[in-house]
Amino acid sequence: MDYKFNAKETKDKLVKWIKDLFENDFKEKNCCVALSGGKDSSIVAALCVEALGKDRVKGIMLPYHKQKDIDCSLLCAVHLDIDYEIVNIGKTVDSIIEEMKSKEKITITDQALINVPARVRMTELYFYAQCVNGIPSCNCNLSEDFVGYATFGGDGFGSFAPLSNLTVTEVLQIGDELGLPKKLIYKTPIDGLCGKTDEENLGFSYAVLDKYIRTGEIEDDDLKQKIDEMHQKNLFKLLPMPSFKLGD
Repeated sequence: MDYKFNAKETKDKLVKWIKDLFENDFKEKNCCVALSGGKDSSIVAALCVEALGKDRVKGIMLPYHKQKDIDCSLLCAVHLDIDYEIVNIGKTVDSIIEEMKSKEKITITDQALINVPARVRMTELYFYAQCVNGIPSCNCNLSEDFVGYATFGGDGFGSFAPLSNLTVTEVLQIGDELGLPKKLIYKTPIDGLCGKTDEENLGFSYAVLDKYIRTGEIEDDDLKQKIDEMHQKNLFKLLPMPSFKLGD
């Protein structure tokens, strides 16, 4: 498959898509972006500033007690000159965990612990949005979605998703087109939950994954099987919720 990506053209189309979306569906609303300090949220915020103007883009930073790279979140907000708030979710997350730990019959799993902060962040994002006449963005990209690398009910949610059909490789090029600081675009992605990089968690690079997504080409058969299994296992995050249909 011969596939070529035009970053400038795509960036311009993204800006127009956001502008039209807010004009038609979210008229007079602001855009609210949870600024994690990574490329995706920074790029979504920058696209929205170009589409809507800086006064209609509101950032929120949601550290869990202490966020080592919050300087990157601040850099993004300052670079774009947007309003922002910092809301520490530490006490909220801890209270949820402690309350569940008090239940004698419940065994707390590692997966449950890892996902709580992401789900609390989404709650805070929507709470903030409804306080500032805002619409929350989903900052996930196609590469993450393809293998389920997002928390269901957490960062996988939002009310519009500018990057959901772009691979990581393409998102990076959009960031360059937007003129964002290199520190924000090319910072090693870390999930912010378990302390590992994205690629350490996944077991393969985004470059390999992106090539497979766009061309179907991959050299390692075992890796292909792993990616296919991850994709199939996590499809529920992308598909409509199963529901009973009257008459079935």
